[in-house]
Amino acid sequence: MLKKLERVLGLRTNPVIFFSSALLTLIFVVASIVFTDEVDGVFRGASEAVKTNLGWLYILGVTSFLGFLLWIAFSRYGHVRLGGKDSRPEYTNLSWFGMLFAAGIGTILMFWGVAEPINHFANPPFGGVHEQVEELAGNAASSEQFAQRLTELPVDEGATAPLSEGAANEAVGFALYHFGFHTWAIFSLPALAFAYFAYKRGLPFRVSSIFHPILGDRINGPIGKTIDVVAVIGTLFGVAVSIGLGTLQINSGLNGLFGVEISGTVQIAIIAVVTTFATISVVTGLDKGVKWLSNINVGMAVGLLLFILFAGSTVFLLRGVIESTGNYLSMLLPLSFWNDALPAGEWGWQGSWTVFYWAWTITWAPFVGIFVARISKGRTVREFVLGVLGAPVAFSIIWFSIFGMSSINIEWNDPGSLVGPVVQEGDTAAALFSFLEHFPVSELLMAFSVLIVIIFFTTSSDSASLVVDMLTSGNTVSPPVRQRVFWALLEGVVAATLIAATGQEALQALEQVITVLGLPFFLIAFVMMYCLVKAIRQDVPEEELLPRRARLMLERHQRPAHPPQEPDPASPPSDPAPPSEPEPS
Repeated sequence: MLKKLERVLGLRTNPVIFFSSALLTLIFVVASIVFTDEVDGVFRGASEAVKTNLGWLYILGVTSFLGFLLWIAFSRYGHVRLGGKDSRPEYTNLSWFGMLFAAGIGTILMFWGVAEPINHFANPPFGGVHEQVEELAGNAASSEQFAQRLTELPVDEGATAPLSEGAANEAVGFALYHFGFHTWAIFSLPALAFAYFAYKRGLPFRVSSIFHPILGDRINGPIGKTIDVVAVIGTLFGVAVSIGLGTLQINSGLNGLFGVEISGTVQIAIIAVVTTFATISVVTGLDKGVKWLSNINVGMAVGLLLFILFAGSTVFLLRGVIESTGNYLSMLLPLSFWNDALPAGEWGWQGSWTVFYWAWTITWAPFVGIFVARISKGRTVREFVLGVLGAPVAFSIIWFSIFGMSSINIEWNDPGSLVGPVVQEGDTAAALFSFLEHFPVSELLMAFSVLIVIIFFTTSSDSASLVVDMLTSGNTVSPPVRQRVFWALLEGVVAATLIAATGQEALQALEQVITVLGLPFFLIAFVMMYCLVKAIRQDVPEEELLPRRARLMLERHQRPAHPPQEPDPASPPSDPAPPSEPEPS
């Protein structure tokens, strides 16, 4: 029946995965509208249970992923090429980095570049004043009074005081922890696994392909299809959260520029417009649409970054970049294992920040992972890991250092100007635009930033559409464009429908949903590490895993020392030796 429906619609996909994923997504959307409170209650409880009881596992697990990637990059497996021996990269390093950045974390940098450092500056993770800050936010009469009272909060000995120099250093350090090596380890691990199994074993771009060393051909059966359906749904909802965040930020920017009302109707209209742009980009394909938009977007983001650097306190920010890098690296190892365990019996700040980030990022892992794998054919394992971990993280360090330190400097000089709207009022979507008001030509900067967010929004949506199409169709050559258009539209429908049903609270409900959906992907990541190493050992001959110098020495050793010489035709043939007489029995 599904095969017949596939033919009628002119699709070339796996009908079980395609139609099951679409149907379950639509059922969830309808259920969220009709039974909003019930669905929200189920996922709120499950989300809290995951964060409270398994938060320690998320912290340890993501650190393990990072350690594994560094190990495999510098091990003897590092020179294994993702493809044949003669495969070479399809994209230049610059284009490759641009697509990595725009599809993976561009929208997050724009949204959190100011909001997260300011949040941690006012409410230090090591301060132990979270409840007091929340109480002050509700009682302070003005933003100036709120900032003043924050500086007067009593803290325990050795704890970090709000709005202090220690809080400033920790604020940028925690932001980089959340969007640095650990985030990209979550993306890189599945990306490496997808690339290996697609280009070395010729398997489809599906999550189930990673299980081939364990399941064998059963990845094409019910177990494999179930894995892929869950992956499609998780990808759709993970992207929907980012679409929601981007929509709120665009709405906030338009409100500051033109007085556009902040409402669900406006946000739905924004989603409709940007989804249209994303659909156009999807139709043009990866090499034209995503690549072209990504390169433009990275250039615009760098332009904004340079403007903030040179229009602000340039020397202070340059010093801040270097210092923030050192603070991040010095905090990296302790934070990699910090579990907010004290005081005993309580679950503090980390449950609502780091654990949620990891769970949310993991729902993005199939999307970003398959997209990164798609653009990384021909690179070695070492080149892949160092590139995917290195280039985007280096840019994130510079971005958060400049935006974070600049926002902290503004708050020091004008108390309450940023902690008021961001922390006291909780308007994180407006953080960037409140920040830009302190610079020359602020309205032009705000318009420019809205455009950057729109393009980041578009590249994320069309990249996700391409990836979901790969998840459902595998390695189908030139699948019909209508399939990608369908997924691009469905992403917009999911976000728009939930916003229409319950307003801004729908995004919070969606965050709870993907926190729960992230758990199976998190557990799958441990299997990825095992399957990847097992597959390399099965596929690559032992001599090819030796270092390059050792391989060359082995090849020279295996050559005969004195190659046989051709007989001289002028010399007479030698007499054959007489046959030996048989020995007596």
